[in-house]
Amino acid sequence: MNIAFYTLGCKVNQYETEVMREAFEKNGHTVVSSSMPFDVIIINSCTVTAESDRKTRQAVHRFKKQQPNAVVVLTGCMAQAFSEDAKLLTDADIVIGNTDVSKIYEKVYEYNNNRIFEVIPHPRDERFNTPSIKSFAERTRAYMKIQDGCDRFCTYCIIPSARGWLRSKPISEIKKEAEALSQNGYIEAVLVGINLTSYGKGEDRFNICDAVEAVAEVSGIKRIRLGSLEPDHITDEMLMRLRAVDKFCPQFHLSLQSGCDETLRRMNRHYDTAFYRDLVTRIRTIFPDASITTDIMVGFAGETEEEFQQSITFAKEIGFAKAHVFAYSRREGTMAYNMPNQLTRAEKSRRSRLMIEATSETESNFIKSHLGKTVEVLFETQENGFAVGYTKNYLYVKVKSGNAHTGELLNVKITDCEKEFALGEIV
Repeated sequence: MNIAFYTLGCKVNQYETEVMREAFEKNGHTVVSSSMPFDVIIINSCTVTAESDRKTRQAVHRFKKQQPNAVVVLTGCMAQAFSEDAKLLTDADIVIGNTDVSKIYEKVYEYNNNRIFEVIPHPRDERFNTPSIKSFAERTRAYMKIQDGCDRFCTYCIIPSARGWLRSKPISEIKKEAEALSQNGYIEAVLVGINLTSYGKGEDRFNICDAVEAVAEVSGIKRIRLGSLEPDHITDEMLMRLRAVDKFCPQFHLSLQSGCDETLRRMNRHYDTAFYRDLVTRIRTIFPDASITTDIMVGFAGETEEEFQQSITFAKEIGFAKAHVFAYSRREGTMAYNMPNQLTRAEKSRRSRLMIEATSETESNFIKSHLGKTVEVLFETQENGFAVGYTKNYLYVKVKSGNAHTGELLNVKITDCEKEFALGEIV
């Protein structure tokens, strides 16, 4: 069969799509683009915002209309968290939750024109059960999912309902997966999870540093990067252990959400701005070349203009190398859904624009700080006459095409800066 995938959402979803892709290819099927004729299309959904749900519904209808005789499979977080809504999407021939993505292959084979609907709640004692992968399609960097689930229960977030309780991949399996990826030519591994810094929680034997150190033992892996991190889980001891790993990339994606303490309390975040500021200071002391990237939400329920201005001021103070700015989206089933003083869409759009302007300025300052420096770049692709890639601290760099090839690690002297990237010459 020809199998197509359509993936929405985070790096964990992208990893799980890769798990499904390898399962079908292993059994003799061909993975094709969703724009080509296919026998089966698997839509791996996200549900972090209402817009994610809209895109999922749109994709289900579009692909069924595009190829009426193909089997449309809906899986992922939207199917898991809002199973009753997913059941109403009758253009989906198979609806299955995300408790075990390896079952997707089996369900496709079971399908005989009778609709399959199977969404099982995540059990409290669930163990990590996502299979390992050997490659990552169309990527120079390989993501490695090592953790799943979340116990934070932020008031705006539906993800605990979609992903279940905390669970961690055993160290031995992490190292084995890194070895397989290395043998297939990957030299940078990005460790990802739903709540990555909770890796090992409840195990009393290991934490995220053990995972990094295990991957570092694989000679073919030259770089190790971490996905999104919860600030209050990071200790000085962890930072010192990470500094001792030469392959560790000093990019810290510390999820901020808001730069206002009052807003953070309503969000049920487990830190305040003083803690966050102090953590950033400690990171920059231990890792002088570190970049701090983040997520910032604007327009949360009850966010006053004063609170919003505090958030902008704090973002400028920290000086983020890059920030993903997004407007608060009400999610039924969360505590914030019924909070008073919900903001209008127009006001949230205004605040998004202002926050993006502020963080774009800090990003530009980060890029300019590299002028004249020589940095190591992993080149990932060719684009409009340039070879492009990233430094260890996630500076986006371009050099003239032909001077570097995809997958190469080369030293580059930064000669000029643009708004969102640096230009350089191979040393």
